[in-house]
Amino acid sequence: MDKSAIRNFATEARRDLIEQVGLRAKELGVTETQCAAAEAGEDYVVIGGVRYPKAYQSAYERLCAEWKRKGFQRLVEEVAYTWFNRIIAIRYMEVHDYLPSHVRILSSDRPGGRDPEVLSRYRELTFPVDVPFVEQALRDGDREKAFRHLFLMQCEELHRIMPFLFEPIADYTELLLPTRLLHTDSVIQKLVRGVAEEDFADVEIIGWMYQYYVSEKKDEIVGMNKGFVKAEDLPAATQLFTPDWIVKYMVQNSLGRMWIETGGDTSLLDDWEFYLAPSGDGRRGGHSLTLEEIRIFDPACGSGHILVYAFDLLYRMYESQGYPSSEIPTIILKNNLYGLDIDERAAQLAGFALMMKAREKDRRLFSRDIQPNIQDFRNPRDVSDDALALLCRQSEDRGVLKSVLHDFKNAKLYGSLIVPSADVASLLERLTGLLESEPSDLYERLLLEELRAGVLPVLRQAFWLSLKYDMVVTNPPYHNKYCPELKAFMQENYKDYKADLYSAFIYRCTQFTKSGGYAALMTPFTWMFISTHEKLRKYIITKQTITSLVQLEYSAFEEATVPICTFVIQNQTDMRVGEYVRLADFRGSEVQPLKVREAARNPRVPFRYTSDQTTFLDLPGAPIAYWATDRVREVFRDHPKLGDVAQPRQGLATADNNRFLRLWHEVNVHRIGFGMRSREEAMRSGLKWFPLNKGGGFRKWYGNQDFVVNWENDGAEIKENVINRYPYLNGNYEYVVKNEKYYFREGITWTSAQPNLAFGTRLSDSFRTTKAVVYFRHLH
Repeated sequence: MDKSAIRNFATEARRDLIEQVGLRAKELGVTETQCAAAEAGEDYVVIGGVRYPKAYQSAYERLCAEWKRKGFQRLVEEVAYTWFNRIIAIRYMEVHDYLPSHVRILSSDRPGGRDPEVLSRYRELTFPVDVPFVEQALRDGDREKAFRHLFLMQCEELHRIMPFLFEPIADYTELLLPTRLLHTDSVIQKLVRGVAEEDFADVEIIGWMYQYYVSEKKDEIVGMNKGFVKAEDLPAATQLFTPDWIVKYMVQNSLGRMWIETGGDTSLLDDWEFYLAPSGDGRRGGHSLTLEEIRIFDPACGSGHILVYAFDLLYRMYESQGYPSSEIPTIILKNNLYGLDIDERAAQLAGFALMMKAREKDRRLFSRDIQPNIQDFRNPRDVSDDALALLCRQSEDRGVLKSVLHDFKNAKLYGSLIVPSADVASLLERLTGLLESEPSDLYERLLLEELRAGVLPVLRQAFWLSLKYDMVVTNPPYHNKYCPELKAFMQENYKDYKADLYSAFIYRCTQFTKSGGYAALMTPFTWMFISTHEKLRKYIITKQTITSLVQLEYSAFEEATVPICTFVIQNQTDMRVGEYVRLADFRGSEVQPLKVREAARNPRVPFRYTSDQTTFLDLPGAPIAYWATDRVREVFRDHPKLGDVAQPRQGLATADNNRFLRLWHEVNVHRIGFGMRSREEAMRSGLKWFPLNKGGGFRKWYGNQDFVVNWENDGAEIKENVINRYPYLNGNYEYVVKNEKYYFREGITWTSAQPNLAFGTRLSDSFRTTKAVVYFRHLH
């Protein structure tokens, strides 16, 4: 897969579509400051000076309502995103020949062909098109007009198959479809020419398209020097595509492990290259696994990469138990897989990806009237009293509905961290029954449509969040720049796990699982060590079991500068031993999966460990120190801690070492202040440079006394630089320049701690240092 080409297309497509949708909106009279009124005739409506069928009046009214609610720029960005999703979906389907008419819509069927195949084969289409209209447009030489009609009619047919992605025609998104779709610089033509058909071989491309489409928006949001991320920006700020090998590791070691534990066909193991088999035979009694009862949930599903691979494993499991291959995809979509996300467009792509995976296995899938259990979170809409009366036959029903609607008033912000306060199962069942009925009364049908749009999604997400799952597998959001609403929510509901959204998700995922079920996640590995996550660690160590964990090399994740681990937690405490793989010594993203495969094949490799997690409590703060030896644990358990006799503190951080640090021999020795005993004495001296101990590599005979720091006038220049560099600190330089009262006092500095707990202590030859009394870096 040429990720460079995919990235270039997706980022450019976003810019192009936003510009073109914006221009189209202005042609219709929708600008940053106004939404012009449409002129209604007897059987037509005039929008932006163009006559449309009467059906488009309601679409334009909805467009103006969305403009008023969201503003021009956000509306344009969302519509551009929607058309991007639809275009890449159609492209994927035509490359795989999944379109029901088997006619290419976006590209030619001949190498180097100019026109899309549909312009010559429109009479063969199996969905309704206005043939005379197309023929007249082609006779007039207006290929754009003919193509636009055919393209929209294809979208209308796909609405029947995938309504979650394709709205019906006469929707406001159709009004904002850009013009000049066949132009050489159009998004469609850039897609066809710029991304090779071979790259569409696997549905994984959908995830990469999504990741790269939002990448510029994400960079823009993350780069803002603001104290928090706004609610509407949270999806873009937190999306991160999960590498394929990590997806396989998580699913193989949760769903796969349960399969093996319960007596499943072990021949499937041959394809599980990242499965870390537990010590012993790994079986818990040998009873059969009832596949149709398995529920797998991704509470932050993004574009569906994890659920797609879970589909693959489930399909093989069903095959091994003799299910007819034509029935398996429908069973999986109906019974096994669930996903929620705060991003509507991501959820659309997740649903599409699952449909394509199912279509790959069942050529008649589109005729089976099946939809994936994927949804974006919905905030409640206002619903009329008559509609509520139709649904709520008893006063208790109204109480339940009122409670749930209140729970989800900020669903787009809190997502799967919401814990529903009422059981909605019976209410959801009643509403589903009502929607399947076909009342003859027109008013009742209108009320049902009101309930379908405003209540059904809320009840469905509440029901899914109240279920218990066999497996919860996810790559949750990594974020702690909370807006005020989210900050208050985290304080009230996840006080012990509020340091980051991902830590709250770790806890929440364990709550989703059944007894004996698995939660598999990919997160930063900071939760394993730093003090702000200590309560989370102790909860996992005492209430759950880490069955396996892979700690990546610090900078090995190619899509973000985040130190990553991936792990599986089981909701049981009978067996506390887990398998751990440490990749700290293997640099490069491409090396990480190779080493995990090696550890899976050979449990005796030196970077694979088997550890009883109860021993983690022997160490201060309970770090997930799976590599620690019995002797190290004994020392910590049975002897005084350094904190009992000294005060560990972070030492001086300059925020710009290249500017403020020098080797001692690089500066005038007469301007170096040796032997200073306090900050006050250093300032009175009028000198500029002072010794600073940073630790460093091993030296057998002498300490690492190499550096001097510019601490002239009590560090005035350093402090000024911090204030200028981080304006959001509002002048509080102490956020960086910490613990000043300890400078120039006796102390010990440490080099960066190694993961084997061989701390490499270096006792300084001179204790006069600008470092802290005892200098620690957090263990990684």
